[in-house]
Amino acid sequence: MKLPTTSLEEWRYSRVDGLDLDRFKPAGLRPTAPAAHPEVDALIAAVGATSAVVETRNGFVVSRVVSGQGVHVRDEADLSGAPAAVREPSDAFVVANRAYASDPHVISVGRGVTADPVILVHWVDADDVAVYPRIRIEAGEDSQLTVIEVVAGEGRALVVPLTELAVERAARVDYLHVQMLGEEAWQIGSQVSQVGADATLTSAAVSLGGYYARMRTDCALTGQGASSRLIAVYFGAGGQMHDFRTVQDHRVPKTTSDLLYKGVVANTSRSVYTGLIRVEKGARGTNAFQTNRNLVLHEGAHADSVPNLEIEDHDVRCSHASAVGPVSEDERFYLESRGVPPEVTERLIALGFLGEVLERLPAPALGPLLGDALATKLRAAEQLEQQR
Repeated sequence: MKLPTTSLEEWRYSRVDGLDLDRFKPAGLRPTAPAAHPEVDALIAAVGATSAVVETRNGFVVSRVVSGQGVHVRDEADLSGAPAAVREPSDAFVVANRAYASDPHVISVGRGVTADPVILVHWVDADDVAVYPRIRIEAGEDSQLTVIEVVAGEGRALVVPLTELAVERAARVDYLHVQMLGEEAWQIGSQVSQVGADATLTSAAVSLGGYYARMRTDCALTGQGASSRLIAVYFGAGGQMHDFRTVQDHRVPKTTSDLLYKGVVANTSRSVYTGLIRVEKGARGTNAFQTNRNLVLHEGAHADSVPNLEIEDHDVRCSHASAVGPVSEDERFYLESRGVPPEVTERLIALGFLGEVLERLPAPALGPLLGDALATKLRAAEQLEQQR
């Protein structure tokens, strides 16, 4: 399969044409010890009690601690039996993940189990390495599980994560993806999920790092009464680009989905959001909502927002909204008239703008830490803008 190009609609506006794939190779040697990463350790500590913590380094599992009851974490060399949500490989990067994932594994909870959170850390600290994290999350009937997946590190790398979620009848799953890679890294990720009858999935993403950071999220609602909530917050500075593509796929009657993605772009950074609400034939009684809002801080920054609807049945409620714009002059005047210094005004407005999403994260304890990380990036973007 050929690599995609920007001539394809699903890759429009992206940077995929600039990827030199030959430069990146899978790591040849298995690391012998976990890496030191204070910022990630702080996130883990904030979560508190956990059922399991799994850490990979440059694609290989280097630490796995399972301490909770009812949670199973196992290596799985063959993950070819994909959930029904994965009808066909979406692109060459999904195919590559299936071919090159070093240590794919499955996290599962059985029927009726309520488990403490599971944390997965994918740390990348080698230059010109290609890493293919592969995780499957299986939640049994009437179970409850929170999974936090962190992709972080430093250096020049290509990271291609694939995360699959199978949420069975009446199960409740919260999933959070936090991306904190170095400024020279590429991430091209995919998340696919199927949500069964009367089940609930909350899937959240926080994207801070990377030169080009892409995540495609496909959520299929496959049982009556299924519901999903998709949320994301992203901040671009310098020459970064954040790229989100989403599909809310309603396949059966009486399902609900709600999406809220908010981002800030500064300096000469870019962001892209394209989303599709699909209501298939026979999916009457669908309720689907999609909102993407973007704040542009500096003249050289740019955001694209492209919502779409594809409705093949009637008796549905579907809506979408998108907005791209600068800081409101009214908001700026309000703060400055009350003594807030001009250099602080934009920072406060941007943090407040993103705070709506941070407050909704599946792991509330991480909100303040991620807010601090956003504030640090904002200060760095302000300094960079002053130097231009």
